[in-house]
Amino acid sequence: MKARFKYRIYPTPGQKYRLAKLFGCVRVVWNDSLAYCQQKYKSGEKKSSNSELQKLFITQAKKTEEREWLSEVSNIALQQSLNDLNQAYQNFFKSTQGKRKGRPIKPPKFKSRKSKQTARFTKGGFKVGQHKIYLAKIGKLKIVWSRELPTAPSSVTVIKDSAHRYFLSFVVEIQPEILPKTDNSVGIDLGIKTFATFSDGTKIDAPKPLKKRIKKLRKLSKSLSHKTKGSKRYEKARIRVAKFHATLKDTRTDFLHKLSTEIIRENQTIVLEDLNVSGMIKNRKLSRAISDLGWRTFRTFLEGKAEKYGRDFRVISRWEPTSQVCSNCGFKGGKLDLQVREWECLNCGAKHVLRRECSDKYISRGRAVRDIKRTRRQA
Repeated sequence: MKARFKYRIYPTPGQKYRLAKLFGCVRVVWNDSLAYCQQKYKSGEKKSSNSELQKLFITQAKKTEEREWLSEVSNIALQQSLNDLNQAYQNFFKSTQGKRKGRPIKPPKFKSRKSKQTARFTKGGFKVGQHKIYLAKIGKLKIVWSRELPTAPSSVTVIKDSAHRYFLSFVVEIQPEILPKTDNSVGIDLGIKTFATFSDGTKIDAPKPLKKRIKKLRKLSKSLSHKTKGSKRYEKARIRVAKFHATLKDTRTDFLHKLSTEIIRENQTIVLEDLNVSGMIKNRKLSRAISDLGWRTFRTFLEGKAEKYGRDFRVISRWEPTSQVCSNCGFKGGKLDLQVREWECLNCGAKHVLRRECSDKYISRGRAVRDIKRTRRQA
């Protein structure tokens, strides 16, 4: 199986200039090819092949005065940019034809110079050293090895995020590490007030980094809104906001990694509910709280680590009435009102305690709204 290993790098001012030139060339080749493909689609013609695009927008473009500066960067990164564009189109076509699992994929978009910048090198374009990494026409970059690479990487991606931090992401082939089997199993219920409640009653609270520092975010955003777009002060304020969001993301990701690793190591079977996170985020009253928790990222971590360590990961359908079924005998008790916290099975007499995310305040408020609507209808 393939895995990614990400490391922080610290380029010199000269290397930052060459990296900026590389990111710009990769972005231009991508955007020119995408615009050409969209134009052919509007005229009713078939999409050009990957080899034709590389010939038009790399080989022949270097011979023109408008794009002659493309020869100043590595040709490998430019070719990989068009390979990624071709793969993005293939994923889109398979998704529209129903040949790809998961939610529908949108067509490729144009790359912006203001967002995250990336460039990918394959073998021949980079060389891994003991303390530095050599990239073609960039030089030797200083890297911080937080952990060793298990095998030789097949490709490396240079990343510059919105906070002006630089990273290298390696793709390596690893072998699954099968952990010793255990008889433990756990069911996980995700929530807002309490991040996770295990089937044995254990409750895990999330750090909620955005909720704890929302005042600072408002202050930084207000400062940014007062600056003139395009000015140096605006760019400095934007970087401060980007660094703040990067800190929040790192805090959240660290918590999710540690929790998912602990769950995988201690349990043989992990059961999680399939939540409609994208739909729940559309609720304007809960979107910020849900986004601050990282439910979807947590599920992705569990899936990947379960495959790596030989654990059984299961997902229950969101339409499964788990709170209505007795866990002792399997008897279905029927639909329960939101205010019900405990219920007793009519078949075996077992008592069940339900955990509701909605508080009594919202229950009473919902009742009041229903009473008002009922009164209006009667009038």
